[in-house]
Amino acid sequence: MELNKKYRSIFSPTTAEDRRRNFENYWGFTTRHGGDLLEEDKDLTEKRARLGYFKDNPVRSRQPLCEPSAFYRNYKKLTDPLEALDRKTLLLTCIYKFARHEWVGIQAAWEVIPAMAKTKNLTQRISRMHLAEEFCHARLFNEMFRTFHLDAVEWEPLGWAQRWFYQFFARLPGELMNAPAFVTELMGLTFYHHLENAFDTILADEPQARDRLRELLHEIMVDELAHVGQRRNFIGPIGIRIARLIVRPMYRLFFRDLPESRLLFDLEAMIAEGLAFDYNAVRPALLERSWVPSYCRVR
Repeated sequence: MELNKKYRSIFSPTTAEDRRRNFENYWGFTTRHGGDLLEEDKDLTEKRARLGYFKDNPVRSRQPLCEPSAFYRNYKKLTDPLEALDRKTLLLTCIYKFARHEWVGIQAAWEVIPAMAKTKNLTQRISRMHLAEEFCHARLFNEMFRTFHLDAVEWEPLGWAQRWFYQFFARLPGELMNAPAFVTELMGLTFYHHLENAFDTILADEPQARDRLRELLHEIMVDELAHVGQRRNFIGPIGIRIARLIVRPMYRLFFRDLPESRLLFDLEAMIAEGLAFDYNAVRPALLERSWVPSYCRVR
């Protein structure tokens, strides 16, 4: 291990006692970070206040998209040839498709995880807070679209087969669900990292809008960093080996449903980043606001 590294691989071995202590530590973090759960609204007090800041201090691109109707034709389902769409439109439709999968998945899980008053243990309480944070992310994604004058974005369910899959997945026992759930969080984090890099090139002519999208994305990434560690904490030694094995097929399967990603991102680089993830390349400012399992820190 290099002497200057502060963190270990997310796939590092751990013990059941380590994980128990980390769940307790994470619970303290997430209640401070998110605030009180507003269950009926699927919201959190601190997250609501932060969203209020963005709404009260709006930023809009100097120019709308060159053809806003192209976004609305393609953001739910691609109808135009990829090559016919400009890169800003591709970027925004790709963001929507990614976020929509997240939104459908958390809708399904919200129906399965008990309401906070009915939770029986700490991990159920953590999962309920986690889902509320994910609903807050959908609101932040809405602000991204509004930044580019896209005020009529709708969140609609996916097709019946995909909805059934997410509902089925949410009801799997933990022994089967924990490893792929961890990989989905890891996949989200690597996607956001590459998305931020794309902002610099694709939105270079809209510096204020670019910086607002980065600011919104960082709010999501702080949570996602913590979620990666939290979901890792559910997995024992056999499960983490399985998780490593399924990174590549899960990334490929998921991004197949985001056709824009083929022109925007290097999937193999994203897979490599997921397999090698150890927090060391993450912006320190984001890590300071987030949570890392103790067994991923170099003591």
